[in-house]
Amino acid sequence: MDEAVKITVRALNSRKATDIEVLHVGDITVMADYFVICSGSSSTQIRTLGDEVEFQLKEQIGLAPIHREGHPSSNWILLDYGFMIVHVFHREARDFYKLEHLWADADRVDVESLIEQEGE
Repeated sequence: MDEAVKITVRALNSRKATDIEVLHVGDITVMADYFVICSGSSSTQIRTLGDEVEFQLKEQIGLAPIHREGHPSSNWILLDYGFMIVHVFHREARDFYKLEHLWADADRVDVESLIEQEGE
């Protein structure tokens, strides 16, 4: 498991993201190796989640996104790190786009095990 994925999941969890999913899509697309998907309850929380991921990845391993999409008041943010794409959605937007269903053939990573390893 890539260290950046672990840091991302832990950052999202620390800011109370809900329904965090990690999909290993590297075997079925060239877009990325991992999609990290989560939900926030407001535009403020969504912005905070994206900011925390960016901060932790930069602080811990010197990694910055190649591209960021979404507006401060929007219901979604996308952070593209090349090998990993982080999707932060408001619940309604997530239900609309249904990325987990679109990428149903992807292997799912056990998020709880990544969170539990934080003390290591």
